[in-house]
Amino acid sequence: MTTPPEPIQPPDERWFPILTRRLVLREFREQDLDDIHAYGSDPEVVRYMDWGPNTPAITRKFLDESITEQATWPRLKVSLAVELRAEARLIGALHLGISDPANQSGDLGYCLHRDYWRRGVATEAAAALVRAGFETLGLHRLWATCDTRNVGSAGVLEKVGMRREATMRQDRWARDGWRDSYLYALLADEWAARANGSET
Repeated sequence: MTTPPEPIQPPDERWFPILTRRLVLREFREQDLDDIHAYGSDPEVVRYMDWGPNTPAITRKFLDESITEQATWPRLKVSLAVELRAEARLIGALHLGISDPANQSGDLGYCLHRDYWRRGVATEAAAALVRAGFETLGLHRLWATCDTRNVGSAGVLEKVGMRREATMRQDRWARDGWRDSYLYALLADEWAARANGSET
């Protein structure tokens, strides 16, 4: 009989902030309010999301809840601000969660200010979280979803090595009705093969 995996737990120490070539992935701060609202209130940014566009009150609530959540450690879900190092400006947010500890499975998501689309920024940020998910959290499987119409987001997930596993029909209610979603996922051994340059 095969021994089941050990349920995964968050590390004892915080594994962020993370520095990449252009970014700092860090916790939210009070002074981030205006930058959060700049992307969260943009109809184009949230077009394929199941939230927004934000009012000032909604953005305020999001930041307050994020700062409160950050006081708790360890925790299974982490949301991080995406700061552009050259401008010391918050330009988006990321999520990495241990969604199924018993099966060592996690999920990720991201949102980015429109001015920074198509510059490889989302891919750079997502790749850093994928690395953290496998190398720091010890996940076996990492998954993400996106609206089937969101070509840019699907491209990001494919660039970080995820494979499209399914199309989930009308799985989520969005502002324009029921949406179809793509399910993407990546396994730890696939990540290791990519990291070692031995992907087939």
